[in-house]
Amino acid sequence: MLKDKICVVTGGAQGIGRCIVETFANQDAKMVYACDMNTSDMTDLESQFANVRAIELNVCDRSSIVHFVEQVKTEFGRIDVLVNNAGITRDNLIEKMTEEEWDLVADVNLKGVFNMTQAVAPLMMDNGKGSIITMSSIVGTDGNIGQSNYAATKGGVIAMTKGWSKEFARKGAEVRANCIAPGFIETPMTVDLPEKVLDYMKGKTALKRMGKPLDIAEGALFLASDRSAFITGQTLKIDGGLVI
Repeated sequence: MLKDKICVVTGGAQGIGRCIVETFANQDAKMVYACDMNTSDMTDLESQFANVRAIELNVCDRSSIVHFVEQVKTEFGRIDVLVNNAGITRDNLIEKMTEEEWDLVADVNLKGVFNMTQAVAPLMMDNGKGSIITMSSIVGTDGNIGQSNYAATKGGVIAMTKGWSKEFARKGAEVRANCIAPGFIETPMTVDLPEKVLDYMKGKTALKRMGKPLDIAEGALFLASDRSAFITGQTLKIDGGLVI
């Protein structure tokens, strides 16, 4: 499905991002750049896949992003797929949330997405085609207690994506921008939650289970591929019926 495509995935070291990298590599992408601040977790990816390259990258470091994109442009001349997956949480009730907790989440989850897209989108527009996929969340569409910062950023990327879908295609380039809103997924971010919380969330989900990273990766694969060539400006909920 991704034959000969050049793909960039942020937050590629673990969880959903790592699964997306593996899925893209298995679908014959020409190259998948797995970008993360911790490349030591990705050495096995490079040894397992000849078409995966681990890149140390901080989505808050604008100059490093520009340098990285220029390197890819020099080597391949294009980026076909960008997956904005890097994200963090710093949960707290609003009366207890610190300015640092707000700023850190906003910098990574919202400005980081802006930074990556601002660097990559012009290259896609010059080449006349591309797919930008940004990880939102059902928290960004429906809210959640104790996640004011996270909800704001995940709602924000949906709003940016809608604007980008119009902006990037306005001169005829088929550059698409879409979001994925995962529900409750088994990742390192959820592994330490109390059992009673896990059971509660499973009970609220129509399919009575947590999702797996592959459930999200398959959605990203569809949006990255030409099979979704007429889909842009949309948010795909993959939540097992948690929010209906």
